[in-house]
Amino acid sequence: MQDPKTLLSQLKLEEKAALVAGLNMWQTQAIERLGIPSILMTNGPHGVQKQAGEATDFAGMSNSIPATCFPPAVIQAATWNRELIHEMGVALGEECRQEKVSILLGPGINIKRSPLGGRNYDYYSEDPYFAGEMAKQLIMGIESQGIGASLKHFAVGNQEYRRMTINAVVDERALREIYLAGFETIVKDAQPWTVMNAYTLVNGTYCSENPFLIRDILKKEWGFQGVVLSDWGSVNDRVAGLKAEIDLEMPGPATDNQRAILAAVRAGDLPEATLDRAVERMLALIFKAQETFAKGDFTYNKQAHHDLARRIAEEGTVLLKNENQILPIPETAKVALLGHFAKKPRFQGTGSSLTNPTMVDNLYDEMVERIGESNVLYAPGFPEKDRAPIDEALLAEALEVAAKADYVVVMVGVAVAEGGDQPSMKLHASHTALIEKVAAAHKKVIVLLSNGNPLEMPWINNVSAVLEGYLSGQAGASAQADILLGKVNPSGKIGETFPIKLEDNPSHPYFPGGPSAVEYRESIYVGYRYYDTANAPVLFPFGHGLSYTTFAYRELSIQARNDSASVTFKVRNTGNRSGKEAAQVYVRDVESSHFRPFKELKGFAKVHLQPKEEKSVTIELDRRAFSFYDVGKKDWILETGDFEILVGASSQDIRLKTTLRLDSDQQASAYTDRAALAPYFSLTPAPISRDTFAALYGKPLPENTKPQKGSYTLNTPFGDMSDSWLARQLLNLMNAQVKKMVGGNDPDNPLLAMVENMLKEMPLRAMLMMTNGAIKRGTLEALLMMINGRGLRGFGALVKSLVRK
Repeated sequence: MQDPKTLLSQLKLEEKAALVAGLNMWQTQAIERLGIPSILMTNGPHGVQKQAGEATDFAGMSNSIPATCFPPAVIQAATWNRELIHEMGVALGEECRQEKVSILLGPGINIKRSPLGGRNYDYYSEDPYFAGEMAKQLIMGIESQGIGASLKHFAVGNQEYRRMTINAVVDERALREIYLAGFETIVKDAQPWTVMNAYTLVNGTYCSENPFLIRDILKKEWGFQGVVLSDWGSVNDRVAGLKAEIDLEMPGPATDNQRAILAAVRAGDLPEATLDRAVERMLALIFKAQETFAKGDFTYNKQAHHDLARRIAEEGTVLLKNENQILPIPETAKVALLGHFAKKPRFQGTGSSLTNPTMVDNLYDEMVERIGESNVLYAPGFPEKDRAPIDEALLAEALEVAAKADYVVVMVGVAVAEGGDQPSMKLHASHTALIEKVAAAHKKVIVLLSNGNPLEMPWINNVSAVLEGYLSGQAGASAQADILLGKVNPSGKIGETFPIKLEDNPSHPYFPGGPSAVEYRESIYVGYRYYDTANAPVLFPFGHGLSYTTFAYRELSIQARNDSASVTFKVRNTGNRSGKEAAQVYVRDVESSHFRPFKELKGFAKVHLQPKEEKSVTIELDRRAFSFYDVGKKDWILETGDFEILVGASSQDIRLKTTLRLDSDQQASAYTDRAALAPYFSLTPAPISRDTFAALYGKPLPENTKPQKGSYTLNTPFGDMSDSWLARQLLNLMNAQVKKMVGGNDPDNPLLAMVENMLKEMPLRAMLMMTNGAIKRGTLEALLMMINGRGLRGFGALVKSLVRK
């Protein structure tokens, strides 16, 4: 491995500027004269999305080579199995080794603030501790193979709506306890090779140039040693980004920004030493990556990886309801599969994680293989196209088929995609109609869901069982067949709360915000932290999941130390089937000077037990498990006092509890105006007022207005400039290119719909990325003048920019 410091002294200034920008969509720059190679990165995070040949579309979704489509983060989380997710990481690393991919862009650990979050399927949980623990295992597995992971999106990238321009306004305590905590765990415990910044602004500053987040917290406070790279097209001001210690801009070639770097160094605005540090980190990354491929070629076992994908789906499928133990289905029964997902499974979302699978199982074939064709009936039940209205003929056919069956499995779900948030928590009308019609006519109805977000279930009391299959990856159907028939005992538990209705969610009054800002008024009360504190009813609580067996908890004991504790308890399988139980440990601060959630998850373990077997489980709780972030002290504070230790099967199914007392020499700071924060101390379902949030935020809240013509900037989304003929034409031009890329103009093509929506919300500066550098910043600035109504001046600037080319 070459020495980065030695190479640094041999690099020309222009070469340094080139190394901190990509070569193209997926590669870094090479400096051949010094033997510095280019390395390749691809989208992930649950499948290697390497594009074949010269395909380099901006989303990375066209013409990708086959790879194992593992279950996405939503179902990985539902396994509650650290070891299994580590194994998945190893497999992803192996596939990267075969394809000579140095960096896999994932995992994402943004918080599921709202059940409508458009990429919730790609994220782990509403709980930062849990998300951090699970994603950490994936990263360590990937990097055990000499392949880098990219922890993303740092930070507060919790929605798709206006994601490239929205200002996330979040109080510092919520930022620390909820939105940064998972990242902190992973950085300190796993030191990933790279971290990717989010698109958003956080409290007024783009994440791609945010010194508080990147330089001060990520690097200085947490000690991150790797490379920070930009999300694709997220860079606003490259020089400011380098000062904040964003090391690599993607995609490339970013020639305008390279020129800006050179000009800033020569003018003394950017110290060359700052650029050198970024280059040195890039060189270290490049040569570390090359060491892996110097060991020779590697070939992974496709069938073994498919089998692993099945095991993850088995452990991540959640039995939400099982009235009168209707499941499992006897192998001698006649089973009707209703819904076209039985033959054409919905197993992944659309977006940058879209994977071209090596093979795909479907439930119809899997059930036929297990119980015979004569025992498996099928009807599509509803139209294939999600936007299609209810089809009465398909409903009638489904009812006829159901009448011939002993058990009916209704397969329904919702499409999910990057680039837009969900419009509601409701199933499509045709899916709901199928459930309701069949449930009215049959007593043994099982609903099998294919979705990435929690759903409202107004029909829940009319069906016997509900299986949450989420988006189960390419082998999900074989896992579902084995669970339905009892060959596999379900052990998944949801890593998010399912509210009864959307309006019950604490972020609902403020999500997704806009046009320019979104206020996180609920503060630390996200997910179960809100529901349990406000005593608000839910459909299914965080951590819920049933089994075909039963488990008992007993003998809770605590070994307390000065500022930490060991929690030990026993779990027994009291049923007649082997099974796995995800036991959860929560901590409650009995009396705190600052407002706190009723309880917080601080430990968990997945325990495999044979019938009547019992095992002892020990969970270590460190000082942080009992602490809160004190904004006044800028530190984590442990207050002297009593803490309840709660052990259970979900956040609302607590089986054991005890109290311990911890002593501390720390004193929390006092609130300036506690009365102004009263709604946070006595939480209710009532929305938090803007004045109350402003008191918590501690400074004036930013304006939330849409720019008007004449004041548009390079950061104004295309959709906000629709009053400009030129802006509309530019958008139409990009849409035309997208249609070519995805192969047609089908309004039901989820990929097309996703990208068209993304384009509307992209700022004008995104054209620098979309055109691969063909349009320069000077040209864009000239076009902006014309869009703002300064036509003659803009035209003159446009001519000058084109001549300058």
